[in-house]
Order: sequence, then C-alpha cells, then structure tokens
Amino acid sequence: RPSGTALVTMKVLPDRAHGHRLHGGGAPLTPYLFLLPYLVVFVLFRFGPVVGGFLTSFTSWSIVGAPRFVGLANYEALARDPLFYTSIRNTFYFLVLTAPALIVLGFAFALLLNRPLAGRGVARVLIFAPYAMMSAVVGILWNWILDSNFGLLNYYLAQVHLGPIPWLSSEAAAMPAIALTTVWWTVGYNMVIFLAGLQDIPPQLEESARIDGAGPWQVLWNVIVPLLRPTTFVVVMLTIINTFQVFDQVYVMTGGGPGTATLTLVQYLFFQAFQTFKLGYGSAIAYVTFAFLLVLSWLQQRLLPSEAS
Repeated sequence: RPSGTALVTMKVLPDRAHGHRLHGGGAPLTPYLFLLPYLVVFVLFRFGPVVGGFLTSFTSWSIVGAPRFVGLANYEALARDPLFYTSIRNTFYFLVLTAPALIVLGFAFALLLNRPLAGRGVARVLIFAPYAMMSAVVGILWNWILDSNFGLLNYYLAQVHLGPIPWLSSEAAAMPAIALTTVWWTVGYNMVIFLAGLQDIPPQLEESARIDGAGPWQVLWNVIVPLLRPTTFVVVMLTIINTFQVFDQVYVMTGGGPGTATLTLVQYLFFQAFQTFKLGYGSAIAYVTFAFLLVLSWLQQRLLPSEAS
C-alpha cells in the first residue's frame, strides 16, 4: 500500500512532466518558450526583412526621407529596362556554364572517392577545401591566376602556344572565366552531398548485382543512379538556386564588366539598390528573381521523377 508521500509524488510528477500549460488546458507552454529566442530572431532578421523588402518594391525610396508609394511602377519599369534583360541573359548563360559541370563533377568525385582508395581522405579535403575559403579570397586568387600579363594560366597556355587569353577583359572570355572559378570553388560542396547519398546505399545491393553478372556500368545506371535520385534532386535544386544568385565572384573579379558581359541579376540589383540608391527598384529586381527561382524549382519537381521529391 503506497504511503501518503508516495501518493503525492505520483499525483504531482505527471503534471510536471507535461510542463506548464496554457490557460484552459491547451497545449504545453514550455516548448514554445524554448522556441521563442529563435522565433524572435527569425521574425526580426528573416521574415521581417522579406516582408519589408516586398513592400519596398512598391515604393520609390532612396534611403533618405520617407518612401513614396508608386504601386507597380517599378515592375513596369523593369519590363522596359534593357539592362534588366541583359542581366537575365547573362545569369542564364552562367547557369548553363556552371550547373552541369558542378553536378557531373561533384558526382564523379564522390563516386571515385567513395571507393577504398589510398589517400582518399586527403583527396576529399583538397577538393572541399576551396569551398571553405571566403569569396573575396577566391576572387583575388583567380584574378592573379587569370591575369592577362602575368597570370599562371596564361603562362602555361603560352607554353603550348594557346595564349595569352584576356580572360577578364574580353567580353567573350569573362563569363567562362567566372564559371571556371565558380566550379573550382564550389564543386566540393556537391561532392560532399553525393558522398552522403552514396554511403546510404547498402553495399549488399551492389554485391548482389555483381553476383548476377552486372558490369560496373550496369551497376552504376541500374543500382546507384536510381537510388541517388533524392540526393540528385537536392543537388540540382541547390546548384540552380546558388548559381542563379551569383554575385561575390562577379563583384570581385569583373564588377559586371567588361561592359555588361558579366552583369547578373544580383549584380544589377546591387547596382540599383546600393549604388544608385533606388531601393524600391532594387527590391523589385529581388522579387522577380525570387519568382524565377520558384518557377525553376516547380519545373524541376515536375520534370524529375516523383520519388526524387
């Protein structure tokens, strides 16, 4: 027979275990108290600026003074802005140059370094290490490598009578140069994601396929690639989003030039919002870019197999 103290303990402890409850016997309050610091930061620094930027896109505002509501005037001006269309074209050109290379090379490196090879740990670090570098450092480093007069790349091209090439001062070569820099800088990130996906594939499946007589290419296409569809979906989506938002390396290496050859959407947004101080116009560019990304993500979900999502 339990004592009086035991009965009190049995009565009180279950109530304490559920935490403090909202008035009226609703959901427990304690979990929301733990979430409160993050929610405050999220509202102040994430959700708040998103809403504020969207409202700013309907105004004419140059930081100084109060914003003036102009309705859809900024979006109508974008529709007639030739530099806006140039930035869209350049951004898609950059996407075509970098996204396939980042996806294919990331998968190839992951496939190779998932095998029990000597020194694969060092190789993984060497491939991923550039991604840990600051964008300004990457831009300055590749400015030296691609310099028309004393750059390392042009030096070796000259040895085989293929140079020098004005990488950053030629309209034809500037965007491929930035794409080369971006692939070198970020391919390690995709490699790590693919490696995580490969290591989730049970090795017994590959062994069973080999026992049944499947060759290396058959194992790759019929076992590994189908099982990597969810990972591939994530890699493709992140690669498209990141390349569509290219800014740092363009700003450091070319500043959008020569001419407008490397002027991208985010670069043009920066120019309008923070150099000419047209914050409303810059916000409109930001939300058009956001709409592009939504459409691209939706198309990707429609085109890739359903099990990838």
